[in-house]
Amino acid sequence: MNNKILQTNTSPLKRVEVDTVTVDIIENALSNAREEMDAVLFRTAMSPGIREQGDCFPMIANKDGKMVVGQFGSFIHGFLEAYTGQLEEGDVILTNDPYMTNAAVSHLPDWIVLVPIFKESRHIAWSAMFGHMSDNGGMVPGSIPIKAESIFQEGIRIPPTKLYKKGVLQSDLLDLILHNVRTPQWNRFDLNALVAACNTAAKRCVEISERFGDDMFYSTMEIMLERNHVAMEAIINMLVPEEPRTFVDYVCDDGVGMGPYKIQCKMWREGNRAIFDFEGTDPQANSSINFYLNEDMFKMFFGSFTINLVDPQIVFNDGFYDLVDVHIPAGSLLKPNFPAALSGRTHALGRIFDVMGGLLGQGAPEAMNAAGFSDSPHLFYSGYDDKGEWFQLFQIGFGGIPGRPVGDGPDGHSLWPGFTNVPNEFIEAYFPLRVEKYETITDSGGAGKHRGGNGLSVAYRFLNDGNIAIHDERWLTYPWGVNGGTPGQRSTKILKRADGTQQILPAKCDGVAVKTGDLLYFNTWGGGGWGDPFLRDCNSVLDDVNRGLVSIEGAKRYGVVIVDGVVDARQTTTLRAALTEKRGETQLFDFGGTIEEIKARCLEETGLPAPQTPSFLKSRALK
Repeated sequence: MNNKILQTNTSPLKRVEVDTVTVDIIENALSNAREEMDAVLFRTAMSPGIREQGDCFPMIANKDGKMVVGQFGSFIHGFLEAYTGQLEEGDVILTNDPYMTNAAVSHLPDWIVLVPIFKESRHIAWSAMFGHMSDNGGMVPGSIPIKAESIFQEGIRIPPTKLYKKGVLQSDLLDLILHNVRTPQWNRFDLNALVAACNTAAKRCVEISERFGDDMFYSTMEIMLERNHVAMEAIINMLVPEEPRTFVDYVCDDGVGMGPYKIQCKMWREGNRAIFDFEGTDPQANSSINFYLNEDMFKMFFGSFTINLVDPQIVFNDGFYDLVDVHIPAGSLLKPNFPAALSGRTHALGRIFDVMGGLLGQGAPEAMNAAGFSDSPHLFYSGYDDKGEWFQLFQIGFGGIPGRPVGDGPDGHSLWPGFTNVPNEFIEAYFPLRVEKYETITDSGGAGKHRGGNGLSVAYRFLNDGNIAIHDERWLTYPWGVNGGTPGQRSTKILKRADGTQQILPAKCDGVAVKTGDLLYFNTWGGGGWGDPFLRDCNSVLDDVNRGLVSIEGAKRYGVVIVDGVVDARQTTTLRAALTEKRGETQLFDFGGTIEEIKARCLEETGLPAPQTPSFLKSRALK
């Protein structure tokens, strides 16, 4: 029994036999409850980031805090390790502070609600959900200040706090919190929606336990965790080699002119255990791009990544954590020391998935994705409208998904599979903004037997004076190709002023003043290509050209010549032979050059100067 939970019914839950049919019924009931959490949230939240985009992550956990169903795990375990108080029936915990929860959450705009679930005064489970709030106070609207050097500049820090005590809302506390944000109404509604979603899950858990009995409910959760353990044990033995493998990728810059920052990881297997060591990752940045990566959070990333690769039908949960060891050096970009700024952690978070792909793929190239899980690009636009009322938009953009063993990467898709775009009609109805272009960028996906997904070009016309902020990546380094595939195109941000001037904006910038009539082209990266592009079916290339995904000139990257709307077979055969001879053997990875080469041609190709190597990195060669 967890001694942090006060319960009057202290009789222990017992492990009992559960037949397979009952396990499946309870498993599906819990999965449905997890989906119902989303439905409740989306119908009752107010901000577009949660209501329209779905920037939230639900979970239902057993009484020990291990996620049984959900999108991401590890919230509760990290919280329980750090929390020093006691919990009772009716309590609802709210927190957003990574440093006070062992990185159960990774930056302040993500507010977590945790609910201990009781049945007849006995603690039987947990529900939890976090959502990205539109604002958390701090230096800039949206609360992701690029130039922040301390978490104290990023808004209100909420330690693990009882928002409800024995079912009673602590109104004064909530008012104090909301007094420190720029969008108090949205935050209030979104927070209420998070609580409602968790309470809905709690109700469903009690109903399941009432139907089948507490011991059978508890035992089924244990069986679900064990099922995942068995599945992940097989996956680890299949995908993780005993011989150590190392992979390096980079966060392009820190937003204040320094970079790139190296993320390095070594992976190997000892028996049935997978081991990941991030030794060699660069030291923490002085700005906000640090990502406080909890070891359990990385285990969750690894499990989610591999299970979806092998069999997406497996119910993902926390049952396998004892099969994975993770070492992240203190003081590094992935485990910064307090009080380092953390708000821009999205960039390193996205890069972790590319790093995992590069690690796992070395042992099984035929099963490897290219790069393209590269970031979750943010756009902020705020100011006062013609009525003098404050407006504040937060929106996540989409890039190209990498080419994959099973086919082409989707065009303009989110890093997070559960996210959707904010409809343009919604944006135009609620903000002084007009979307004049929303289309994929021709030829931006890397060439390959399976094409990388194209990035998106979205043109925003600002209808009021205000300020914008941009948070994006892959503007310096390329989304790399694999197995002969070529890299995807990098991201660009171009601001065309109403006075006719044009400005290339950095991928990370805030406080950029815009005037009525200014037009922003928000162009995201393309995914890397998979496989030899000269082996791509010619009719597939022609179909891409007809759909506007590849240009006629771009078709030649595949060695395909199109004349008068048809493939010229003779010229195609000749071109493919010549290009194959010129290239030589295909390479496992195509990074588009070394870091030194990429930086050397940066200004010419991007219009932006290359970031400078921070002084604390100059003694470490970038390879």
